Amino acid sequence: MAWFERELNWGVPPTELRHLCGRIGELYAALITNGQMATEVNQRGYDVVSGDGERISVKTTAMMGGGGHIAFNPRSLEEVERIIILRINTEEMQIEKLLDATVEEARSLMSPERAGKQSISLSRFAQSAKPRKGLKSVREVVFESYTLRELESGTIEVERDTGHGVESVSPVMPLLRDLAKQLNLPLVNGNGNSFNTRHLGSLVIREIAQQSTG
Repeated sequence: MAWFERELNWGVPPTELRHLCGRIGELYAALITNGQMATEVNQRGYDVVSGDGERISVKTTAMMGGGGHIAFNPRSLEEVERIIILRINTEEMQIEKLLDATVEEARSLMSPERAGKQSISLSRFAQSAKPRKGLKSVREVVFESYTLRELESGTIEVERDTGHGVESVSPVMPLLRDLAKQLNLPLVNGNGNSFNTRHLGSLVIREIAQQSTG
């Protein structure tokens, strides 16, 4: 994930990092199923074998929102018992599980076969939460050229005044880490695990607010 984030900082679009996304997803699936990677390169049909011996096809995307789809070869699915679909959330810089189901359950979500492929639309996994634009800000601070907001959902938004206008910062995690270092804030919790975007953003916003009133 650190290398993925570095690629994003270099300006590489997340949808152009398909190989890296796929590898991250396979490793993650192996971890959460207490399994291992398929032993052969380009193993037909499946990518991971779970600790219970299930053959798992893992699909990973970096597409946000409900646009796009996940494609499958229906013939290779005969070699699989389970399907896991993951998404790398480039705003939170974390992995989201969109689907973890048997092949039969996943097939019920797929479109009819076309050109030798079946697919599941990402719109099926769109969150039903209210739109972000309708959410209220519970805390807002300004630091240098940045305005940081913590929304009532816990989401962190950042805007930057460029001098010629205001632009949204995305993903926000790299900036939050830089600000945390400037403010001498930790990047990990008491258990040694890295803060996610919401926790780190909340810490940064609280510290800036305290310094502003101190």
